[in-house]
Amino acid sequence: MTQVPREVIWLVSIVMIGAAVIDGWKLKVPNWLTFPFVVAGLAFWAWHGGGAGLLRSFEGAAVGLALLLPLYAIGGMGAGDVKLMAGVGAWVGPYLTFYSLPAIAMAGGIIALGMVVYTGEYIHFWVRCQTIISEIITVRNPVKLAELAAARKSTSRIPPLPYGIPITVGTIAFFVQQGLMF
Repeated sequence: MTQVPREVIWLVSIVMIGAAVIDGWKLKVPNWLTFPFVVAGLAFWAWHGGGAGLLRSFEGAAVGLALLLPLYAIGGMGAGDVKLMAGVGAWVGPYLTFYSLPAIAMAGGIIALGMVVYTGEYIHFWVRCQTIISEIITVRNPVKLAELAAARKSTSRIPPLPYGIPITVGTIAFFVQQGLMF
């Protein structure tokens, strides 16, 4: 694992906080933020580490895409969330990107649970989870799953979870836990 400078960890954290705020406000992580984030990470590591740095940055971006692309393919999250994670990967590399996923998933679960408690829609949430799991097991076609997810969103009584927020909370928590920020 290549050491990531503390300043890079802070920069990534600040960009993610901005993305989370925008996602929470507009339910979208915009391309004007994600594309430069990815490109700047690739350029930084090409400059800082030459060909090996650029390769590591590409690997990190690919891991970020690979981790969340399946959820996007079935309608479980937006493309901006996936591109945000690719940007994180471009800056911090494949290792930190991959190992931040459990913290991201945990943050997403806690926030989703908080939303359910806040709305009081326990039964609706339970039925919806069972439906989604059943569809994934039986349908298996990503295009059809995405269509079903889109239709379900219009009838949900629970607001959508802007996943840029759990990505930010989980990744920064992982950075802190790893001693990368302080």
